[in-house]
Amino acid sequence: MMQPVYTDLIEQLRQQIDEKRIITDPTLLFAYGTDASFYRLLPQLVLQLDTLDEVIFAVKTCYERKIAVTFRAAGTSLSGQAQSDSVLITLTRRWRDYKVLNDGAQIWLQPGIIGAEANTILAPFGRKIGPDPGSINSCKIGGIVANNASGMCCGTSQNSYRTIAGMTVVLADGTLLNTLDLNSIAAFKKSHAEMISELMLLMSECQANRVLADKIRHKYRLKNTTGYSLNALVDFDDPIDVLQHLFVGSEGTLGFIADVTYNTVVNHAFKASGLFVFADIEQTCLAVSQLSKTRVAAVELMDNRSLASVAEKPGMPRFIAQLGLDGNTEAAALLIELHAEDEQDLGLQSDGIQQIINAFSPIEQVNFSRDTKVCEQLWGIRKELFPAVGAVRESGTTVIIEDVAFPIAQLAPAVRDLQTLFVQFEYHEAIIFGHALAGNLHFVFTQSFDTPAEIERYSAFMDAVAQLVAVDYQGSLKAEHGTGRNMAPFIELEWGNDGYQLMLAIKGIFDTHGILNPGVIINADKKSHIKNLKAMPVADELIDKCVECGFCEPVCPSRNLSLTPRQRNTVFREISRLRRSDEDPVRLAAMEKTYRYYGLDTCAATGLCAERCPVGINTGDLVRKLRQNHTEKAKKIASWTGNHFATVTASAKAGLTVANKMHTLLGTNRMHKLTQKVYQLSGHKIPQWTVHLPLPATKIVAPIISGITKERIVYFPSCAARNMGVEAQAKDERPLAEVTISLLEKAGYEVIFPANLNNQCCGMPYTSKGFPETAHLKAQQLEQALWAASEQGQYPILMDTSPCASTSKQHLRKELIIYEPFKFVAEFVLPRLKIIPQPEPVMLHITCTSRRQGLAPLIEQVTKACALNVIIPDDISCCGFAGDKGFTKPELNASALAPLKAQVPQGCSEGYSNSRTCEIGLSEHSGIEYRSILYLVDKVSRLH
Repeated sequence: MMQPVYTDLIEQLRQQIDEKRIITDPTLLFAYGTDASFYRLLPQLVLQLDTLDEVIFAVKTCYERKIAVTFRAAGTSLSGQAQSDSVLITLTRRWRDYKVLNDGAQIWLQPGIIGAEANTILAPFGRKIGPDPGSINSCKIGGIVANNASGMCCGTSQNSYRTIAGMTVVLADGTLLNTLDLNSIAAFKKSHAEMISELMLLMSECQANRVLADKIRHKYRLKNTTGYSLNALVDFDDPIDVLQHLFVGSEGTLGFIADVTYNTVVNHAFKASGLFVFADIEQTCLAVSQLSKTRVAAVELMDNRSLASVAEKPGMPRFIAQLGLDGNTEAAALLIELHAEDEQDLGLQSDGIQQIINAFSPIEQVNFSRDTKVCEQLWGIRKELFPAVGAVRESGTTVIIEDVAFPIAQLAPAVRDLQTLFVQFEYHEAIIFGHALAGNLHFVFTQSFDTPAEIERYSAFMDAVAQLVAVDYQGSLKAEHGTGRNMAPFIELEWGNDGYQLMLAIKGIFDTHGILNPGVIINADKKSHIKNLKAMPVADELIDKCVECGFCEPVCPSRNLSLTPRQRNTVFREISRLRRSDEDPVRLAAMEKTYRYYGLDTCAATGLCAERCPVGINTGDLVRKLRQNHTEKAKKIASWTGNHFATVTASAKAGLTVANKMHTLLGTNRMHKLTQKVYQLSGHKIPQWTVHLPLPATKIVAPIISGITKERIVYFPSCAARNMGVEAQAKDERPLAEVTISLLEKAGYEVIFPANLNNQCCGMPYTSKGFPETAHLKAQQLEQALWAASEQGQYPILMDTSPCASTSKQHLRKELIIYEPFKFVAEFVLPRLKIIPQPEPVMLHITCTSRRQGLAPLIEQVTKACALNVIIPDDISCCGFAGDKGFTKPELNASALAPLKAQVPQGCSEGYSNSRTCEIGLSEHSGIEYRSILYLVDKVSRLH
């Protein structure tokens, strides 16, 4: 039952915020409240805010009522800083604006931009942002700044604290301050004179306390994100400078960061990487000490357990596995990266660093290489470390990654002491790796929180770690992952009473009511790090290894509509737990009901999540499995349609005919209104009409065999191509099959069709709807037809739709050579024809199946061979049409393609892809006609 204070709050918020973005559904609160940490708090409401005015209004309203507020960006944070049991504020996709300033020397960013996207924007200028966290492909600028996240090459010189030029912030009382706007600063100094005075007093007291000031300077020579950025008090004299630098790393406890302007850094074009293994950790760390005096860009340390954890992974150098076989359990490695402005400088660096390394007698090595593939393989070792632990952990346990820093001179004994603690507390799977140049080590281990004994083991272990790092070595308990809830109880241990009192004063100055992210950084409860622990109950082997990191979310087409893969997994885990425990049947029933739409019905099941997942989880596999829970009647219907497929597809074609005639009779507006009502009354079973709904395809006419000996190609037109023609206003009225045949004949091929064509299907529609038996039947039938048509695999097979080609490659067992359109064009068509690329711009959509197969570079290459100006829109990985979901759940398609139309440049009137159904949705939401790439190739190609 919601407390009255929140009921009143919601009524107030509704005055300015769309009710749809005020989330109170318990299942969605559970889902949206999940972050990458091992804590679980359930928010009372989640606000999805669209504008800065909404943020100011929400924060001010909560401040007046003394209701706690937590801000969240991507939720990849590991220490519990994005958790709330009150009001959780998230941002809609509208917070993704940016401006490149001063020829790339600076960049202005809103907090919703993903870190890697910022670097993509800066790439043409040869620049990048300074921070380079391991989660840069998922974490957002708001979180990067709020956590002072750093990374492998960033060190302490290029983090947000050092590269920030200015920011706009919202304080607890709703006041807005832009630190780059003189008028804003003047107004702020007038309205908040007392805050400015208190900050200046803190500055003077801190600088006058020599012992404390020296301690601050010492601790920030290391990487340090434990507590607030106290170095701001000794680094700057202007209170506005102090204020904005205190915001860096403040984890939402001082206010909301509405935008940030970075001073960018050079992104060197010339790079080299090498891997060097030493006999023991002592030699390894001595090498690090020498390397820290040079210009190396990154040095990643991996201890012997780390090397052993990835020894059997594909692509690893053979000597890694051999180390274990040789009985060498002491070896450790350094992965080193060099950056330079030119090849000559890179060569000189390589030679100089190699001499330093040789002095420490490496026992194995991969010499410095400039080859991109080699470098990627070497960094793949480092990236595999976290997944290596996550993938082998016991079901029901969580993966914890801690993040400390030691003085470099003491790195070797510190590693030894950490390893001793692993043995003492029986964390036998724990590994150590990290950014050695900064003395920054991560250690990863697995932990269960399902018994008091396990919680006590973890608590005792963390007490020992805190003593070792903060006291014995005077290091940092948090180097780059943020304090959060996890290290809040240990801040005073690390900083002493003076430092801790300083932090209490900072919190009090900015947040007098204590409403901003309470419990994070400042927490009086010395046991808070072992409370509100997240359960990771067994649910299904397909997702049990999920660590809920959120790396999957940026590529999920339903991320702004319903749930992401991480959220689908976490809700299903809770549903599974409730089913076993029978503790709350009412809550279980509510969760199952909500999950049907948010979890199952609106999942596109693209599999792109698996590409981003550190442990390779495809949540789409779970969704397809859960969709198999059909009645016997439904299974019989599916089986009948599989056995009478030609009849079913003929009915679909007839439906397109009827729709076209109705449109002609009623007109566009009336047709829209009528079909929208029918769609709603049918329970979303009868598709809603769109102006881009195709006309029925004309009958495919097989080409006449001329008798002249030609190379043969088997062409399998997909179900969509056989039944769906072009849209009513198409520039080229020919259906896809006709265009394909024209192109193949132009290239000099003889086209062969498989037998019984109209009854053939790859089985994908049945797979996605949860009818695996019928899918298998159709796949077997198609396999036999293709095997015969290709004369037992002798001829290549073209499938004109990428999902069909992908499905067939995955499920057909015979040795058939199957191509989707782009790869086929690249290998079989372009070499035979003269291509005259058109000057008119074209949009290009790379389907999710093509992305999964690694075809994106080839697809871009083929399109650029046919058009001089090719636009690939940002922030779209999948169109969300998902077979027929574009008809039955059009909101999924609309959400996935929401950023599309704004990216179509003026003068562009055509788009291309390789999936007929995707092209319908792309046309609908772009305002231009999308069609198969084969149309473009046919248009611009000539015989030599």
